[in-house]
Amino acid sequence: MRLGMHLRELSRLPAGIVVSVLLAAFAAVWSVANISLFPPGLQPRALEMATASTQAVVDTPYSAVLDLRQSTSDIIGLKNRAVLIGTLMGSTEVRAAIARRVGIPAASLQVVAPRTPDQPRPIEQSGAKPGPGDLLKSTDQYRLDIQANPTVPLLNIDAQAPTATAAQTLADGAVSGLGDYLRGLAASDKAPRGAQVRLRQLGAAKGRVINRGVQLQVMFVVFMLVFALSCVAAILVARVWRGWQLAGAAEH
Repeated sequence: MRLGMHLRELSRLPAGIVVSVLLAAFAAVWSVANISLFPPGLQPRALEMATASTQAVVDTPYSAVLDLRQSTSDIIGLKNRAVLIGTLMGSTEVRAAIARRVGIPAASLQVVAPRTPDQPRPIEQSGAKPGPGDLLKSTDQYRLDIQANPTVPLLNIDAQAPTATAAQTLADGAVSGLGDYLRGLAASDKAPRGAQVRLRQLGAAKGRVINRGVQLQVMFVVFMLVFALSCVAAILVARVWRGWQLAGAAEH
């Protein structure tokens, strides 16, 4: 009953309803796009989040995984080396090599190194300290989460990017960029080709959007919330104004 009274009271304020609708519409548009006045225009915000995954085997030139002439002790050593190589992906040099492959600034790429029993918590090695503003950029970023398989020399690479294509490119670029760094390091140290580590990617990554339609959902929620708050504010202002008028009439 009280809600009906408020609605009847608001219906007597056509200007308040119009202002509430305009404010709610502006807030809804602003929630999904950056509004610029000079020059006038709208730049959509990156609210969608896409992921892609791939795997890479840390192997020898003659494939210790397939060559039966090599003992399983070599695979154990490669498993430990996979953790080392996965951790190197968070370094400045490897991040720069991956960023060049993907075509993005190295500063915008975040990398989470593999977790191990000695280090179970993820460590971000992005080169920049996170701040409160990063919460607003959670969907508009490039991120790699590297996990080392505890039993075999296998790296699981999970990529996050604003679009499915970008996530797929980032996951594939992580393997190729890491390979570029390892080949460059081997060349500078003049390591024999037969003694160099090989990365073998197990199939190309495939990206997908995990929150499709989020723009419409955000617009609807923001519109309804701002419209409700604006209506309440209009009712309160109308009551205060009417109270002033009654007080003034009583004085006269």
